Amino acid sequence: MPRSERSPLLLAGLLASAGVAHFAVPRQFDATVPRVLPGAARTWTRASGVVEFALAAGVALPRTRRVAALATAAFFVGVFPANVQMAVDWRTRPAPLKAAALARLPLQVPLVMWARGVARAGEGRS
Repeated sequence: MPRSERSPLLLAGLLASAGVAHFAVPRQFDATVPRVLPGAARTWTRASGVVEFALAAGVALPRTRRVAALATAAFFVGVFPANVQMAVDWRTRPAPLKAAALARLPLQVPLVMWARGVARAGEGRS
């Protein structure tokens, strides 16, 4: 399978894995939920896990790939505040943890670009 054909499936796998993680180890995700959001952090953690499963399914299927990939790009932008929250909260942690939290911030850019690339590759397919 050519690399471009694997890309959507790899993105779907990443999303599905993240969805599983949100349910398997929710505490780490709860801690990154921005405190300005209403309701319980666990509710936001579970909701984002469900969204990741739905996006994974949409990206995996050629018929829904374009729309799901665009929604994935928007989702990656939407969860950026959680990465900011983590970076703020971890600023007093040991250097390796602080570095990891800070490294997550620019990581959103290639994720958004990847999802947009999958959407572009899916244009014309329905």
